[in-house]
Amino acid sequence: MQSHRSRLIMHALAAVALVALFASSSALRAQQTPSKANSDTHLVTSAQLDQQVQASSATRQKQIQDLTQFVSTPEAQKVMKDAKIDPVQIKTAIPSLSDSELADLSARADRAQQDFSAGLLGTTTLLLIILIILVIILVSIWH
Repeated sequence: MQSHRSRLIMHALAAVALVALFASSSALRAQQTPSKANSDTHLVTSAQLDQQVQASSATRQKQIQDLTQFVSTPEAQKVMKDAKIDPVQIKTAIPSLSDSELADLSARADRAQQDFSAGLLGTTTLLLIILIILVIILVSIWH
């Protein structure tokens, strides 16, 4: 009889423990589940995402245009001719560069043009920079 009572007490305690466990997990889930008002708000709205995509696209297009203009300069054309590099191949490869490659090369080309215009770079140095940029573009194409 004693063992029967012990089993009943153990079953009752187990039942109470399970009920308490389920009740506490339901309370936790209720706390973690956002309300309807909160579920409709996002950290970034779709309009903001659209603006970011448009800004990124505009930046990329500007960098492509700047780099294309740079390799179209007479100095760049001369370097490509001397190195037996097809200018058309370079110009068509520019849009296929990754965003980081495009940003890096565009910044280098812009700096080189500004330094050349300010008289800080000589023609030889500018030609060397152009050649380096062309090599990077070619490596990016073949990689």
